Amino acid sequence: MICPFCGFSESKVIDSRPKDDRIKRRRECIKCSSRFTTFEFIERPIIMVEKRSGSYEPFNRNKLIAGIFNAIKKRPVTIEQVENIADSIENHFANELRNVAKSKEIGELVLEKLREIDSIAYIRFASVYEDFTDITSFVAVISNLESGVVYADEQ
Repeated sequence: MICPFCGFSESKVIDSRPKDDRIKRRRECIKCSSRFTTFEFIERPIIMVEKRSGSYEPFNRNKLIAGIFNAIKKRPVTIEQVENIADSIENHFANELRNVAKSKEIGELVLEKLREIDSIAYIRFASVYEDFTDITSFVAVISNLESGVVYADEQ
């Protein structure tokens, strides 16, 4: 780490502690003994989302969270739970070292998490995600939810 005071390229770490989603390090320059603070964070790979139309767009965490919030309106689901869903989806693709994800995969992961948290939010999200064209497919999702089957198109 380069010292911001003298420009020397070596320093020692005096203190290190986690802060939010990064690590705060207190450092001391070996040459001039000045102290300074640095922050480290995990660089996540850029994930491209393949849409149903075949086009691609960068993964947008805020767009995902907004979609989930539409499904949980007036439901007993916390902001922390929504953040955890978004984190788990980002981590899922990062852990697999993938930088392309199909929108269908993302939707299925959200549905899986919502199913564990709140059945009404699950149905709301499924109604938008599955893009139902008739009442029969909507009823099938509700029936599958009650019987323990995850997706309507798996029967």
